Amino acid sequence: MTSSLAPTVLVTGAGGFVGSRVVEHARHAGGARRPRLRLLAHRRPVVPRGPGVENVTGDLTRPGTLRGLCDGVDVLLHCASHIGGPDELCRAVNVDGTAALLDEARRAGVARVVYLSTAAVYGRGSFVRAEAADLERAPLSETSRTRATAEDLVRAAGGHVLRPHLVYGAGDRWVVPGLLRLLGVLGARVREWERARLSVVDVDALAGALVAVALAPEGRLRDTVHHANHPDPVRADDLVRAAAGACGVPWPAESVDYAEACERLAARGVSTHTLDMLVSDHWFASTALWEELGRAPGRPFAEGFAGHAAWYREQYATADRTA
Repeated sequence: MTSSLAPTVLVTGAGGFVGSRVVEHARHAGGARRPRLRLLAHRRPVVPRGPGVENVTGDLTRPGTLRGLCDGVDVLLHCASHIGGPDELCRAVNVDGTAALLDEARRAGVARVVYLSTAAVYGRGSFVRAEAADLERAPLSETSRTRATAEDLVRAAGGHVLRPHLVYGAGDRWVVPGLLRLLGVLGARVREWERARLSVVDVDALAGALVAVALAPEGRLRDTVHHANHPDPVRADDLVRAAAGACGVPWPAESVDYAEACERLAARGVSTHTLDMLVSDHWFASTALWEELGRAPGRPFAEGFAGHAAWYREQYATADRTA
């Protein structure tokens, strides 16, 4: 951004896991050019209020509610996605909603669009120090397929796309809960976890990167698609151990191989989706983004995760009591 005036940033998904952290980082970004924020929520206004913060409501599945949303906006920071079924809702939010939002941004002359996507658009495989420019997308779920289509729409509009892999931290309802459910069904650790390396990122580091991309001077970033993870991968075994340890879940003495783990899941009617992610490398090269932004990629995993352990423990205890 080259203007000397404080930019106005529209944040979609402002009440979500990543979006809420984006709002906090944006509120303290920019120094004397601290951005004015317009926060889009689906149902209820987002909590932050005060000078320079405007709350608006809208529904990505109803384009009429988005009219005028981008008027006066310099940057669209699109963090809203629908994750999980039903498939029709994924398409309505992630594809049709993104298209309608971009139409509004185009009409209003928004200068920059930044979209929060996911490395799940690559599907399953073995990825070692994989660069975005070298990879083909092969999404497996409707969530990932529709987010890949949203990426295409954003890139066609000249926008930036950030692809984190596993995002952890306070507010996480997917990564650690999924790991603990898997561990509970298996009743054992999986030997392949000791070798598989995974890219992860602290939610606050990711939020900071999204805001930095939104406000970066023109020409700062060389590419329009960026992996957004800590450059150092984490062994799957260490990730699952950390999740179990934070929540007081005993680490199982028994170990099984992948084939036995699949049999146990099949016997319980449980998908292998999470297991498959943990038994092969999903390591995405992520150094360039931080270097180009001049930002640190967050704390190393062990230190960063420890900072969120109390939140995970409280959430797990509450879920356990009400199960």
